[in-house]
Amino acid sequence: MPQRKSVLRSYATRLNDFVRSSLWPFPVFAVVVAVALAIGLTAVDRAAEVNLGPFEAVAFGGDAAAARSMLETIAGSLITVTSLTFSLTVVTLQLASSQFSPRLLRTFTRDRVVQGTLALFLGTFVFALTVLRVARDRQQGSDFVPGISIALAFLLTLASVIALVLFLAHLAREIRVETLARTVGTESAAASRRVLVDAESIGVHLETPPVAAPLTLSSSGFVTGVDTIKLVRMAKDLQAVVVVDSGPGSWVVAGVPAGLAWSNADGGAGELTGTDRDRLQKRFDAAVEVEFERTSVDDPTYGLRQLTDVTVKALSPGINDPTTATHTLGHTSTLLCTLLDLPLGDQLLRDDDDVVRVVVRRPTAADLLYHALDQPSRYGVDEPQVMERLFSLLREAAWRRRLSADRDAIGRELERLRAAVAGSGADEVQTTRYAALAAGVEDALAGRWSGIKGGTSAELGVKV
Repeated sequence: MPQRKSVLRSYATRLNDFVRSSLWPFPVFAVVVAVALAIGLTAVDRAAEVNLGPFEAVAFGGDAAAARSMLETIAGSLITVTSLTFSLTVVTLQLASSQFSPRLLRTFTRDRVVQGTLALFLGTFVFALTVLRVARDRQQGSDFVPGISIALAFLLTLASVIALVLFLAHLAREIRVETLARTVGTESAAASRRVLVDAESIGVHLETPPVAAPLTLSSSGFVTGVDTIKLVRMAKDLQAVVVVDSGPGSWVVAGVPAGLAWSNADGGAGELTGTDRDRLQKRFDAAVEVEFERTSVDDPTYGLRQLTDVTVKALSPGINDPTTATHTLGHTSTLLCTLLDLPLGDQLLRDDDDVVRVVVRRPTAADLLYHALDQPSRYGVDEPQVMERLFSLLREAAWRRRLSADRDAIGRELERLRAAVAGSGADEVQTTRYAALAAGVEDALAGRWSGIKGGTSAELGVKV
């Protein structure tokens, strides 16, 4: 039952992500509501044409010609403003793609303010246009002025003007790299807490026997999700173990093995029969979801990938902005420490008899550290502030994750940083600073927090 709830929750999350990351659902919904509201409100206007009652004080008081002129002005101005808003949004997307990373575009398309502003503009335009159809003067037949509807169109126009100002202010804030990095980090941390929530189902890396049969997929792309319920049910029926080697976030190629399976009917590891293998192959292909675009819904490492992209882009010769890279590494450290606090390693899924049936490969602490440090250390090796921030990142990770297996991974990354700065040609002062920072990492691994001042490491006596 917990697995079923988890899969259903994953489906709901992916559907919500699809709706949120698309610009059209909210505006289209607003257009439909606007049409329905205009039809309903003009019907009220017809019913109250002689006696407006409580609406008389707010209803439009002009004649039909003035009403049509006002509605035409509202509709024309709103479609112009909508075009301007779309243009600003497209320019923002282009700037974010070229300046930061193409993988940040979903952050903008998911923005509720952008979607809400477009919805308000289009809804007001359609509302005014629909009401305009029924506003008639005597030359067109019976004179009819939908006063209540026009009053609401005016209020929607005022709201649209205010929304335009707020939209420009919001856009100026969202395009800043600090805001982008914070948004990516927050969303990725929330997704990771949801994906890596069950500590009991996370174990060490499970080795596969030589008799394991390869399982392939029929399409190429990014793995976005795995229906583990289907796989567990089939594996139990066939007395087999299935390993999903290409977990969420991995790129798979059609026809190339993305998983493995073997029989454990006798309690050991044996080969599957041809029929069982074919059945598992079909179920595996149906259970592993492949899309053309990578998302953070079930991928705990995608946020690190996005932040690393921004860091690397800032360190490129064309931009050469080490300060931005340093700031982004701060957000990377925050996200990395959050991930290190979560259960990491292979996800082991058991049947009702407590037998492991499905294994989904998940990142380990070593994988996360490698993703966070590898490219920034390569491209930022000649920038002292970047390398110092990487040492600090490793120190912060060491303080938050001190399990025996993770200590070795942190130690390996520390040696890689030391080797990188040793070949960077740094002067004596900078070399001394690097040595002090490296000593701070070793102190954090030992449970001591040291103050780094003037290139020396002074123990403060803080112990765990």
